[in-house]
Amino acid sequence: MAETAVSLAGQHALPKILEAVKMLRDLPKEVRDITDELESFQDFINDADKVAEAEEDDGRRHRIKERVMRLRETAFHMEDAIDEYHISCEDKQPDDPRCAALLCEAVAFTKTQILLLQSAYKIQDVKSLVRAERDGFQSHFPLEQRPTSSRGNQDVTWQKLRMDPLFIEEDDVVGLDGPRDTLKNWLTKGRKKRTVIFVVGIPGVGKTTLAKQVYDQVRNNFECHALITVSQSYSVEGLLRHMLNEICKEKKEDPPKDVSTIESLTEEVRNCLRNKRYVVLFDDVWNGKFWDHIESAVIDNKNGSRILITTRDEKVAAYCRKSSFVKVHKLEKPLTEEESLKLFCKKAFQYSSDGDCPEELEDISLEIVRKCKGLPLAIVSIGGLLSQKDESAPEWGQFSRDLSLDLERNSELNSITKILGLSYDDLPINLRSCLLYFGMYPEDYEVQSDRLIRQWIAEGFVKHETGKSLEEVGQQYLSGLVRRSLVQVSSLRIDGKVKRCRVHDLIHNMILGKVKDTGFCQYIDERDQSVSSKIVRCLTIATDDFSGSIGSSPIRSIFISTGEDEEVSEHLVNKIPTNYMLLKVLDFEGSGLRYVPENLGNLCHLKYLSFRYTGIESLSKSIGKLQNLETLDIRGTDVSEMLEEITKLKKLRHLLSYYISSIQWKDIGGMTSLHEIPPVIIDDDGVVIREVGKLEQLRELTVTDFTGKHKETVFLDK
Repeated sequence: MAETAVSLAGQHALPKILEAVKMLRDLPKEVRDITDELESFQDFINDADKVAEAEEDDGRRHRIKERVMRLRETAFHMEDAIDEYHISCEDKQPDDPRCAALLCEAVAFTKTQILLLQSAYKIQDVKSLVRAERDGFQSHFPLEQRPTSSRGNQDVTWQKLRMDPLFIEEDDVVGLDGPRDTLKNWLTKGRKKRTVIFVVGIPGVGKTTLAKQVYDQVRNNFECHALITVSQSYSVEGLLRHMLNEICKEKKEDPPKDVSTIESLTEEVRNCLRNKRYVVLFDDVWNGKFWDHIESAVIDNKNGSRILITTRDEKVAAYCRKSSFVKVHKLEKPLTEEESLKLFCKKAFQYSSDGDCPEELEDISLEIVRKCKGLPLAIVSIGGLLSQKDESAPEWGQFSRDLSLDLERNSELNSITKILGLSYDDLPINLRSCLLYFGMYPEDYEVQSDRLIRQWIAEGFVKHETGKSLEEVGQQYLSGLVRRSLVQVSSLRIDGKVKRCRVHDLIHNMILGKVKDTGFCQYIDERDQSVSSKIVRCLTIATDDFSGSIGSSPIRSIFISTGEDEEVSEHLVNKIPTNYMLLKVLDFEGSGLRYVPENLGNLCHLKYLSFRYTGIESLSKSIGKLQNLETLDIRGTDVSEMLEEITKLKKLRHLLSYYISSIQWKDIGGMTSLHEIPPVIIDDDGVVIREVGKLEQLRELTVTDFTGKHKETVFLDK
């Protein structure tokens, strides 16, 4: 009987065991496959987004966006499965199989295999989910080519906003006198060789208005002139044909009819411009390769010809430098409050009897103007909308209070966000995530670049490049966002690198719209404590009385930014290591945190941990369990003693403190990943010198004092 039971058990158990063994053997390949598929799936999501944006019917567009959100949640599940596998692999396994005979090693080995088997099953489930969601979307909303211009009246409004600066009257222009004089001088004076002049700035700052006004003022100084709007999507043939038509129209000639190839169009444009002193304005250029397409056509007659280009991306100018003289004017200074109010009144009261702001609307008008932060696009759009409303103080006051919401829901003002969003849509996927990260910070916040880049690295946004550290690649990413006029530099270091940066309020508003649509992050403050029922990846808590729950949402980052005077509740702090074990970033900087939870070591995925400018006095010993930690920041705290457990953090790259009175220097040499360490005191017995010498990745070293014979050597009187 017993033999029969054993036989039956073997018949049922053996296939399961063999299946498990096969799944464990195939697991590394499955992880590589799903990692590759994640990238293509993200491309699929981007294409699905475009389908939603192109849809004219509001109801159908809403249904598509709901389905796209399901795709994003699936992508989040893919990321979770990959991360959980890597963490399981990092659990310590016996170096010698014979150690498994020891009970403790056997338990650890078995536990690791169980975790890996769970990962294998989860990956299988996720792969099935990916197929189901992709096929489901395709069956309901096929990814077919959609026309680029749709959305009815909303698109008309957007196109009108885009084209209006080309037809603005000179008397309506405000605050551009200085830049206008500079450009006029560059266009009409200087070298005889062909020169390319760039106007670079954030969307809506007035690039097109400035360039078109200057172009109109100087074009009669040239024998030939043309104005071409380029934009994101253009064909080389269409661009050259447009140039040819404009030049011929200006010369009152019919354009050639039998010209069909790019080569023949290029030659015809060259012939029209040959021996002529010309000026051409190319408005809204996005890509440096544009210059490759038209360089041969814009012949250099060495007679003072000029090309004027407006762009959001400074790299376009750098691209042209390889073959032309280039001058760049950065239009980055916003309008003053006085200039902003003047421009606003020109638009808001343009149809009033006297064109002036009524006394009862002066304070409200100034309040609205201040919210525009000197951006002409916003001032003109909002002023134009208010010109259609009754001049009623209560109505305008309500409009001012609801302005942030109106930017999203009002079709006329939504076009502002759409124009700003074009720059986001043009970004590579990793840079999109980097830009969205500014949504974790409050409006007008100036963030230190080092802090931001370390968080990007912890999140996995920064990819390895041969011969460069992750920090160097992160600096390139930040420079790319600055170059594209999406991020503003607040201050620079001595070496010219960005020290602090921020985003314009309207770009911040655009980012908040994107993070809401993508589930990227949520910002919770005293005014809004409603937590999204959908998956949220990052969370900022800016209130000390938050009592909500995120449920099962796999949060990856938490910022606590309550302010130093508002103590962070113990309930919230203790809940984090228990409920959010997939965290990669935990930032308490500047908050009223007073203590560190004992169970902090639960956060085994954590890569970035900051207690900077908090009230903590000591660290928890469980910090030694954070084996993936890369940044630990305790600057500006009352922590004076570094726990011995810190030396267990072999992946730590940045150990940041203003001073450490006691540190286990005899063990720090084993932390070979360190790039930064606290200031050191060179001791008499040579321990510090010996241990620091082992840190081959160290980027900088601050020595605050010397002791014993070293002090005598350094300060020896001559």
